[in-house]
Amino acid sequence: MKKEKGHIIKTVYPGSIAEELEIEPGDVLLAINDKEIEDVFDYRYLMKDEYVEILIRKQDGGEWLLEIDKDYDEELGVEFENGLMSEYRSCSNQCIFCFIDQMPPGMRETLYFKDDDSRLSFLQGNYITLTNMKQKDIDRIIHMQLAPINISVQTTNPELRCKMLHNRFAGEKLKFLNDLYEAHIEMNGQIVLCKGVNDGEELDRSIRDLSRYLPFMRSVSVVPAGLTKYREGLYPLALFTKEDAEKVIDQIEGYQQRFYEEYGLHFIHASDEWYILAEREFPEEERYDGYIQLENGVGMMRLLYSEVQDEMERILQMEEYPVWREKIKRTLTIATGKLAYPTIRKFAEMMMEVFPGLHIHVFAIRNDFFGETVTVSGLITGQDLECQLKERQENGTDLGDTLLITCNMLRSGEEVFLDDMTVQQLEEALHLQLVAVENEGKELIRAVLSPEYKMNRTNDEDRFVYVQGYEKEDM
Repeated sequence: MKKEKGHIIKTVYPGSIAEELEIEPGDVLLAINDKEIEDVFDYRYLMKDEYVEILIRKQDGGEWLLEIDKDYDEELGVEFENGLMSEYRSCSNQCIFCFIDQMPPGMRETLYFKDDDSRLSFLQGNYITLTNMKQKDIDRIIHMQLAPINISVQTTNPELRCKMLHNRFAGEKLKFLNDLYEAHIEMNGQIVLCKGVNDGEELDRSIRDLSRYLPFMRSVSVVPAGLTKYREGLYPLALFTKEDAEKVIDQIEGYQQRFYEEYGLHFIHASDEWYILAEREFPEEERYDGYIQLENGVGMMRLLYSEVQDEMERILQMEEYPVWREKIKRTLTIATGKLAYPTIRKFAEMMMEVFPGLHIHVFAIRNDFFGETVTVSGLITGQDLECQLKERQENGTDLGDTLLITCNMLRSGEEVFLDDMTVQQLEEALHLQLVAVENEGKELIRAVLSPEYKMNRTNDEDRFVYVQGYEKEDM
C-alpha cells in the first residue's frame, strides 16, 4: 500500500502564523516551495527563509497555496502527528553493553525500541552510532548545517568498535567523523566504558584520536556501562570498583588542562558516577565547560549543588527569612537513587539547619526491579518505591505529608513510572502526596519549603512565597 503524501497537522498554536492563515488540525502539509517534505530536517530547513510558499490540503479535499512573509527562522506554529515526519530509524547494532537488551520481559513495547536516528540527535540530543547512516545522510547534515550531532563513539579502534557494537561496518563508519569535522559541524562524543574492553590503553587511544577533531568536537563524556541483573546469555561484563574509578578519573583529568590551554575546552569529561564511586569531590564548576554534557550525567551533581547553595544564600539575605524560619514546619520524604543519595542528603542537612522546623527524610531506593547495580534515580520503579517506603512506615517512620521524587522517574509528560504504576496508585498505597520535581536546585528547595508547591509556582524568580498566605505586609 502506497504511503499517502503529506504530513498531518495535529496542533495549531494560538497566535501563530498558521492560525492567522486559518490552518486547522487535520489539515495536511503537502509541500514547501514546491518541494515535498521528506522529514523534519527538510521542514525546518525550508521554513527558515523569509518568504515561503506552502501547499496545504484541507479536510474537505481542497488545496490552498499560501504565501508567507515572515522573519528568518520564524516558525509556522504547528505540531505534526509524527514529530519526525517520517518513520523512526531503529538501531541495527547488538552492543555488548546495550541497556535495552538487559530489560526484563513483559514491559510496554515502546521500552524495547532501540533508536539510532540522527534526527533525534539534532532535535532531542540523543546519541547515535553512525552505523545506519550512508554518505548521503552525512552530506545532508553538512548541507543543512545541522548541529550539534551527538555521537556514541565507544572506541576509535575500528576492529574493537566492530566487536563492541557487534556490527562489521561499525569501524569504517568512523570516517564520517572526519567529514563532519572538515565541514565544521559541531559534535559531542560519548564513550560507554566497559571494564577490560575499551578502558586503559584503549581509552587513551580514543581520547587522543578524538582530540584531533577539536574544536568542532566540543566534548566527549566517559560513562560506565550500566548493568542490570538480566544479563543471561549476554557478553560477560564486570562492574568497575572504587580503584578502577580512581584510575579512570586520573586518566581523564591528566588530559584536561592540556586541551584547555590550547582550545579553551577541557574536552574529555568523566561522568558523575566515577566521582561518586571513587568517593571524590566533584570538579569545580569551571571544568565542565558550561555543562555541555549535562544530559549525559556529566556535572549534574555539581550544578545541582551550586544551585542549592545559591538559592539558600539568597533566602538568608531576604527580609522575609526570619518570618519564614519560624513559620515553616513540616515533615516530608525525598526518595532518590543510590547514586545521588549522598548529595541530596547534604542538601537536606543544609536546609534543616537553616529552617529548624523542617524534618526531611532522604532514602536511597534500592533497585530491586533492575538489580542493585543500577543506581540512577531515573530507573526507579513505582513498585520499588512502594515496597521500600511502606516498610519504613510499618517500622514506625513518619514520612510526613509529601514524597518528593525527580521528574525523570516518570514517563515524559505523564504520571506513570517505568513499570506502569501511576502516581495516583502510589499516593493511595502510601497515603502521601507525591510531587515530581525538576532536577534544579531552586525547584528542589521550593518543593521542600512549600506544601503548596504545585500551586505556588510563579514566574517571578525573585519573589516566591514559601509560606501559603504570607504577604510582606504581615511583617
